[in-house]
Amino acid sequence: MNFEKIALGLPHILLPREGLDLKKWAVVACDQYTSQPQVWEKIKDLVGDDPSTLHMIFPEVYLEDSDKDARIVSINRTMARYLQDGILTEQRPGFVLLERRTAHAPSRKGLVVALDLEHYDFSATAKTLIRATEGTVIDRLPPRIKIREQAALESPHIMVLIDDPERTVIEPLFQKALPKLYDFDLMMDSGHLTGYLVDDEKQLNAVAASLERLADPAYFQQRYGVQDTRVLLYAMGDGNHSLATAKVIWERLKEQTEDKAALMQHPARYALVELVNIHDPGLEFEPIHRVLFNCAFGELFEALQAFCKAQGAQCSASTLESLAALKAYPLTQTGAHIFPFVNEGRFGVLTVEHPKQYLEYATIQTFLDDYLSSHGQTRIDYVHGEDIVTELGSQSGNIGFYMPTISKSTFFKTIVLDGALPRKTFSMGHADEKRFYMECRKITSEKS
Repeated sequence: MNFEKIALGLPHILLPREGLDLKKWAVVACDQYTSQPQVWEKIKDLVGDDPSTLHMIFPEVYLEDSDKDARIVSINRTMARYLQDGILTEQRPGFVLLERRTAHAPSRKGLVVALDLEHYDFSATAKTLIRATEGTVIDRLPPRIKIREQAALESPHIMVLIDDPERTVIEPLFQKALPKLYDFDLMMDSGHLTGYLVDDEKQLNAVAASLERLADPAYFQQRYGVQDTRVLLYAMGDGNHSLATAKVIWERLKEQTEDKAALMQHPARYALVELVNIHDPGLEFEPIHRVLFNCAFGELFEALQAFCKAQGAQCSASTLESLAALKAYPLTQTGAHIFPFVNEGRFGVLTVEHPKQYLEYATIQTFLDDYLSSHGQTRIDYVHGEDIVTELGSQSGNIGFYMPTISKSTFFKTIVLDGALPRKTFSMGHADEKRFYMECRKITSEKS
């Protein structure tokens, strides 16, 4: 089977050696709980100095701290030490089949593979096999690049979607007798994780054959009702900026290396990810809400009115008596986008009539990007869970926007036809359902 044709690589997975506390080893994605430092402090207290992926990541809640450079140096030293001290052990080449149980879903299935960055482009107009599904914020890449360019290891929180309605790629593997790699409860009531090694040649080829069928141009065009359109096989779910970082590092290596043929064997050509079938019943799309800090509602509303007028739209605001009234408010209206909000304990809706953009997320994000560019005192955060929006938006000087959920059924076709969605348009599950760091892989060559 030609794995390269479907942008697939067979990784050499590294896992914690036997006897280590996996509950301390595995921690949630670094881009979660960015307005809740107390969560990360609790994680730090739980882990202590024990071996953990916590010591190999940079939680984004700390990105504005003054010790950024020292933290990055420590991260890279920890990776090297874990390799030198035998904290990590290499498995036989293969994929990792995993099952995740959360408080919200009894089962979510995934397959850890290596994806070929030669087939990835994170630009909004990309036509590659692997594509970003949301806008990539270039300003978010430098700290990630600074870590990865000196890193010996990668441990992904990246989740990549495949559109496999007949469940031909991942699900059949659960009918096989596979060697179990790990089986443990995650920290902080985040569920349970079980992993199995997929290294049998027939099983590997079956996975590749099913992916190749999904990537068949005729099948692809028939499914989505398109013609002369390049195939999209892998769509980013979570971790878009981490995969973009890996791509930047890979392209730099290509620029700096004369022997291009030899470079194609470099491990940095690939990135470790978890594939998830968008049709998995355990996968739910959750909205990503917006919270503005140090923002006056009157000033924001005036700016929105002016912004809408310039685009040929109209904007109005209505106040509601309670959160219950807000939840009962009809949020669909022909020819309008409706944005529920909370501001210092006051609830209401903003209505934009005749919006220029198709998606609600495009309308609000285009405006907020413009507003924030001229209001340096205001900060934005993207949060999961309506309760967090209510809590933060009710505080003095804050405004929280409750956002809608994107449909899974039309997701791939939207990307095929319209390209990348506005950034922070969707989330795959709640914060505690995000991928936990577990598997690792070397990303430096033996000579480097």
